[in-house]
Amino acid sequence: MRTRIPMSRLLSILAVGLCFGECRETEAPVGSGVGRPQLSFAPGDAPHGAMAFHSDRAGCCQIFVMNADGSDVTLVTNNTALNFGPVWSPDGRRIALSSNVLGDFQIFSINADGTGMTQISNAAQAFNPCWSPDGRRIAFTSNRDGNYDVFVMNADGTGVPAKLTSNAGDNSPASWSPDGKQILFVRTQGGDNELYVMNADGTGVTQLTTNEGEGDHAGWSPDGRRIVFSSTRDGGNLHIFVMNADGTGVTQLNSGNFTDDDPVWSPDGKQIAFQSTRDGHEEIYIMNADGTGQARLTFNQGIFNAVPAWRARPLP
Repeated sequence: MRTRIPMSRLLSILAVGLCFGECRETEAPVGSGVGRPQLSFAPGDAPHGAMAFHSDRAGCCQIFVMNADGSDVTLVTNNTALNFGPVWSPDGRRIALSSNVLGDFQIFSINADGTGMTQISNAAQAFNPCWSPDGRRIAFTSNRDGNYDVFVMNADGTGVPAKLTSNAGDNSPASWSPDGKQILFVRTQGGDNELYVMNADGTGVTQLTTNEGEGDHAGWSPDGRRIVFSSTRDGGNLHIFVMNADGTGVTQLNSGNFTDDDPVWSPDGKQIAFQSTRDGHEEIYIMNADGTGQARLTFNQGIFNAVPAWRARPLP
């Protein structure tokens, strides 16, 4: 189900025949699953904030939010388009996403309650938004010049986006460093996915991995010291790994005859959320940052629940 271009998740959705005539409108909120395991945390250690993710549980690819323990799943987008790859704004008030609700795939932002959906990109195609830590900029992927490259635009869509990569395969942003000075991104050349880092202006490109099979989602820990990512380096399936920010000290966190992908840190760096196919279809799981305590958060009979994004703080 993986492809050589950075919009692999979108193409996976299309490949299984979702949307385009098969969508149905739903009403929010959508109730969370029953029978979920109860996560046990010491006082003050419980996951906080909220998670956004995309899912086909409404009959099409829509954006949902839920509490970080998997409860109170609520529909955010409600249309007949493909909506995917949500990321929270740093203040926790809005979600950036990719959608073809107006035709071509573009970057939109939407309030967490589902109101105010606004197009903020204007490119041939635009995917994979990544919000800067100060909330002022969004990095994204576009093929406006032929290859898929990383661009940065103002978070409100004003001004001319700056192109950061060029003439080196397909490139897709994964996350900003916590200090906003660097961007982690995935470069695909000849079917080989690798992780790179560059300065926020596109200079200083440095390759971090040399394994030919890195996933298309990765991110810095909140303290900037580590990077979580997915990789096929253990023998064929994507699983979750962490490494130091300079690419050293790689540690595998899970394994099995299934796929683990789309990892994201909790705001305090103590947990990692990810999606896994270990129960037959894509569901969202959580684990401690050392790989222990893996627990399932979503319980849905659809094909996928994927690409979790963790809000750094609850709304005031």
